[in-house]
Amino acid sequence: MGDLLQRQVSNRLPMPDLDELRHRLRTGSPLLGVPTVAEWLTAWLAKIKVDESTLRSYESQVRTHLIPHLGDIVLDRLRPHHIEDLFDRIEARNTTICEAQASNDPAVRASVRGLKVTGPATVARARGTLRKAFNDALAREIITGTANPASLIKTANPRPRPVVWEPERIARWKTTGHVPSPVMVWPPALAREFLDFAAEHSPDLHPMLHFMTYRGPRRGEACGLLDAEVRLGQHEVSIVNQLARYGGRLRQKPPKSESGNRDLILDADTVAVLKAYRARRIAWQLKAGSTWPDTGLFFVRRNGKPWNPGTVSQAFRRLVARAGLPPVRLHDLRHVAATVALAAGVDIKVVSEQLGHSTTTLTRDTYQSVVKDVHHEAAAAVADVFRTNYGRKA
Repeated sequence: MGDLLQRQVSNRLPMPDLDELRHRLRTGSPLLGVPTVAEWLTAWLAKIKVDESTLRSYESQVRTHLIPHLGDIVLDRLRPHHIEDLFDRIEARNTTICEAQASNDPAVRASVRGLKVTGPATVARARGTLRKAFNDALAREIITGTANPASLIKTANPRPRPVVWEPERIARWKTTGHVPSPVMVWPPALAREFLDFAAEHSPDLHPMLHFMTYRGPRRGEACGLLDAEVRLGQHEVSIVNQLARYGGRLRQKPPKSESGNRDLILDADTVAVLKAYRARRIAWQLKAGSTWPDTGLFFVRRNGKPWNPGTVSQAFRRLVARAGLPPVRLHDLRHVAATVALAAGVDIKVVSEQLGHSTTTLTRDTYQSVVKDVHHEAAAAVADVFRTNYGRKA
């Protein structure tokens, strides 16, 4: 306020409108006119109410990309071409890094050691962060009468489609190590082979891996499954919690979206696996006595402590390698559950609800293309129609 009044007096300007000052104080916007992108993003981060992981993502995009490249622009003068220029600079930096890494000159390679290219997913997140911050500025009337420039820019962020480990792909992988896609899916036979191997070589972790393969919860949802939400007598569990690691600490929080809160119906095989696990867990607890921690979680380690999601992923990768199976990620067990359910004829809406998707569109677009049995049956059905109704007359 003092800086504002001094500026007005020094420049012989009229005193600011009192109601406008009150509005700016109430909304947390700068008092000296429309803020710059840097000023608004800084104020916005200080006030926004989101979970810790989302806030850290916003802070990373703001610090790394948005303020360094767009910070000096007055917020209501930000235009789509400014954002396109930012993306062009990111692409130019990527090219420089890649060329330096491929250089024959050791000094040139050393100059980019430790640097990483900025991928399309990160660019899309930066745009999304800016779009959200600009929309909030419009909603709070920090600026008025302008379209959101970030909404007018499109970014390329293709979602990799799951690819099934067919026999021909497995043969090539064994020969060359080639993995066709970042997202690979085991067919049921390989998934069954892996679970049998895990049951023998990692019996403590096997029940969780079985649950993930059959019902498709996310990693954090499986690690954060609450004991009170497991009703094996009714063949169901409720997903209302997840476990994640923030700032070096494990924390429990609600699922990532409202649709993430859901009930999962269990098959008889899964119920049997979980009942056997619960009996072993009771034995662990009795042996530990008063030292057993009360986490409230269903899946725990032998000492009663929670499973770290990162540790589960590392253990999974080691098990896959030891089993000699073609590689998939832990998250790809979710894809196994989805594709097997679709191949079994389960309705797309049921599968979508099982996975906690907000709409069936995501489920259909992501998984339907890999369910070959469904497409084979559809092709055969079309041929049957032609043969039955349009066949050549004798």
